[in-house]
Amino acid sequence: MMIRISEIEIDSNYLNEYNTILKEESRASVQLESGVIAIYPMYQKANPTQIRILEIYANREAYEAHLKTPHFQKYKTTTLKMVKSLKLIDMNNIDSETMVDIFRKIKQ
Repeated sequence: MMIRISEIEIDSNYLNEYNTILKEESRASVQLESGVIAIYPMYQKANPTQIRILEIYANREAYEAHLKTPHFQKYKTTTLKMVKSLKLIDMNNIDSETMVDIFRKIKQ
C-alpha cells in the first residue's frame, strides 16, 4: 500500500471554489479508480484554509495511474492558482490488519 498525507494551504479568496473542485476530484478518484482506496479531504476547524488529505492507494502503480487521470489533471490545473503551499508526506501504516475493519464500519 501507499499512504500519504497532503498538507495544503489555500488562498482564502478561492476557498469555496477549491473545496468544490477537490470534492469532485476525490469522489471521482474513489468511484472510478480501483487502485484508489481512499482520498479523504479534511480541513482544520480553526483554520479552514488548511486542508489535509489522507490518500491511500493499493500500490505505487495505482498512485502513478491516478496522476494521469482526467479528473486529477483537471483538479491540478484548475486549482494551481489557489494553492499557497503544498507538502506531501509519505507515511507507513502501523496496523494494516485493522484498516479492513475501519472501512467495514462505515455505513451509509
